[in-house]
Amino acid sequence: MEIRNICIIAHVDHGKTTLLDGILKETGAVTSKELRERIMDSNELEQERGITILAKNTAVQYKGTRINIIDTPGHADFAGEVERVLKMADCSLLLVDAFDGPMPQTRFVLNKSLQLGHKPIVVINKIDRDGSRPNEVVDKVFDLFHDLGATDEQMDFPIIYSSAKLGWAVTDFKHAPGKNLGPLLDLVLKHVPPVKGDPNKPLQFQVTTLDYNDYVGRIAIGKIYEGSIKRNQDITLVRMKDGSNSNYKISRLYGFEGLRRHEIEFAEAGDIIAVAGIEDVFIGDTICNLGNPVPLPPISIDEPTVSMFFMVNNSPFVGKEGKLVTTRNIRERLEKELQTNVAMRMEETEDKDRFKIMGRGELHLSILIETMRREGYELQVSRPEVIFKTGENGEKLELPWQQVSSPL
Repeated sequence: MEIRNICIIAHVDHGKTTLLDGILKETGAVTSKELRERIMDSNELEQERGITILAKNTAVQYKGTRINIIDTPGHADFAGEVERVLKMADCSLLLVDAFDGPMPQTRFVLNKSLQLGHKPIVVINKIDRDGSRPNEVVDKVFDLFHDLGATDEQMDFPIIYSSAKLGWAVTDFKHAPGKNLGPLLDLVLKHVPPVKGDPNKPLQFQVTTLDYNDYVGRIAIGKIYEGSIKRNQDITLVRMKDGSNSNYKISRLYGFEGLRRHEIEFAEAGDIIAVAGIEDVFIGDTICNLGNPVPLPPISIDEPTVSMFFMVNNSPFVGKEGKLVTTRNIRERLEKELQTNVAMRMEETEDKDRFKIMGRGELHLSILIETMRREGYELQVSRPEVIFKTGENGEKLELPWQQVSSPL
């Protein structure tokens, strides 16, 4: 079966997760009992806030082709989630609101996609919205591609118009409304290249996401770039952090279909799967054939922009709202977060009860704080501070910086 790997990228609230809902419904990958708004936003905070925080992947079958789809966050604070999963895709669906046009995060995620050599499909979404202006938005998107240094091939992007909420897409907005999302899926089959990779080469599987199951332990999710893998296979794990390696046995292999993760016996180059049986695997590590460690390049993540101090609560009200209050409790939780939150950093301070946590923005850090609070942790935090650096000539710099797009 042929495989296509795509990711959906956009500014926050431009309809990525809603479009994925529509694709899952269109292909019959979800049952009527599973249908609800923003199906893939399974995290409690995602449902409450109406935004995607964690990147997720699924797969659908369409006209005899398997399409692996990666849903990414739209807020700049969760850019680390986008950066580590974009590499798994061979093409991006760039969603742009038919009224708002390109926004700041549109620029950021598109730039990352273009740097990987993707030839994106531009989806002008919410075409049914009052005041939509598709022609102007397409012109703005073209200008954005040019500003980002897109190649001639990338500039020649296909365009499709959609209403993700109503579940239809058309190749010409004059023919709106459409009947279904078939035209979009047909365009994916036509435009997205089949997966690369040789199943006969040595195994190279890079981990991009971690999960945990009480029965099988830690689960590593990623893409097979070369070679093949099977259940009960002995492998060598090459760690991104220091280049060291260890040998393990793969106890379980999982494939994805709709909202379900199911056990499989075998997978080969190009597919996105999950594996169990490796106790100390981390994001960025490479799984290789036993005794043949051939690691993939490390996953590159942009640096944090703001910092906060996380401290033990020493106020008179300690223990009133949480049970996990000690330095050891907080340290262990933060170290656990660092294993999966690749855009976050932690520095020790002279005070053993005080930790400097650095992230991509205030929302990035506030999500961690709220998650810890709901898990029963109690702590104090300082106000956010911008991270400054010293330049080559000794000048004080505020880095990294991003360009903010002007409105239409």
